[in-house]
Formats: sequence, C-alpha cells, structure tokens
Amino acid sequence: MTLADRPETPLTRREQQREATYGEIVRVSRALLDEGAELSLRAVASRMGMTAPALYRYVAGYQELVDLVAYEIDRAATDRFEAAIADVQADDAAARLVLSVTEFRMWALASPREFGLAFANPVAEAGCARRELLTLSSSGHLFTDLMREVWEQRRFDVPELADLPASVQEAIREPLIPAKVDQVPEDSLGLVWRYMQGWTRLYGVVALEVFGHCDPRLSESGDLFVDALLSFAPDMGLGDEVGRLETLMRERIARG
Repeated sequence: MTLADRPETPLTRREQQREATYGEIVRVSRALLDEGAELSLRAVASRMGMTAPALYRYVAGYQELVDLVAYEIDRAATDRFEAAIADVQADDAAARLVLSVTEFRMWALASPREFGLAFANPVAEAGCARRELLTLSSSGHLFTDLMREVWEQRRFDVPELADLPASVQEAIREPLIPAKVDQVPEDSLGLVWRYMQGWTRLYGVVALEVFGHCDPRLSESGDLFVDALLSFAPDMGLGDEVGRLETLMRERIARG
C-alpha cells in the first residue's frame, strides 16, 4: 500500500497513527538521502527506533519503500514547481511551462539523490504496480497539463494518429504516462505524442547533467539545458517566443 492508495474519507485514530508512521518513514528516508547515507529498511528502522521486522508492517520490502518515498518526493517537489509559477499570468502558458521545467532542473541539480530515487529507478514490465503508480506522478501531471495549456492557447500542429507507427498509436491509446489523456480531443491525440517527446528532451538533458555525463561547463552555464528546450519550442508553436523564453530560463538559472 502507498500513500496514493489511501482513501480520502476521515481516518480512525489507528489509521491516523499509521499515517503518521508513513510520514515518519518518508522523512527519515529523505534525511538519509540528504546525508548521503544508504537507504535501506534496516537504516530507516534504526533511525526510527524500531526493528526491521516491525517496519515490514508498513512496507513489504525495499522496493515498496522506494516507491513510497519516490512518490512523496515527487509530490513535494511538484509543490516547488507550482510555486515557481504562482505569479505568472494564467494566459501565459508558455512562460508557465518553461519556468516550471526550469525549476525541475534546478531542484534535480540541488537534490541529485532524490532525483535519482524518484526518476532513475528501473521500472518493471507494463501492468506492474510500480508502473501504475508512476502514472500518478504529480510532476508528470503538472507538466503535461501545462503543455496542454500551451496547445489550447496556440493550437500548434500535432501529428495525425494514423501517420504514427503502430507501437506509438498503441502507447497513445493506452498511455503509461502521467497525463489526463481523456481531456485531449479524439482528433488531437497526437498531442500525447508531443507529451512523450517533450519529456524525453527534458528528462534526457537533466539526467545527463545530474549524473555528470556532460561537460561540466555546459551544466554550469545551463547552455545544454536551454538549447534542448528551445530546440523543442517550434514543435509547440513557440518558435516566435524563443528569445523571451530563453531570457526567462537564463534569469532563473542565474539565481541558482
């Protein structure tokens, strides 16, 4: 069971105590990550003053611990991404999208172990519980919602479903990504392919930077990130906004 599975109905006293324990598990786990310590059931149990077997009453194993903590990390980080665009006008979807994903990059660079736990753990086959949990990703829903806002304001071209490879059509029809696909009109489902392409660009460049797989000078300047995003701007009908969007990104990057 994860925090995402729990009902929103009023909790009993026992359930409240159990919720408090889940919260402590997450806090302790995040503290271990922040300290650079090993994240394990034994380490979490020790820090909480309980035995590892006692912890099994709350998480069935290491993978469930990772899933629980990753879900909560993502949810907390998304609050930060949303706060970064709280003062941006609702009708400026382009700025909202660019600033939120830039904040994602800044968070990832500052919290590499949390980023790694939430976004760099291998996922098993489609249909598994963890795969289904990932479709609830708070950040994923935020970013795809913002892309949809850009599309609603710009009505940029999206590919026809029939023109895409069969595997892509299947993935769009039954997506395993965090997105409100039911809000996309049937004749515009190619937008979901744009979601997937956009995430590939964003995740790819951020992961390279976080894990040190690119020239550190490019990471320090932000040039690789800025280029990756701006090269995708025309695909979202934002070719005429490149200059303004670059300024927004670089101003945020400069603040550190």
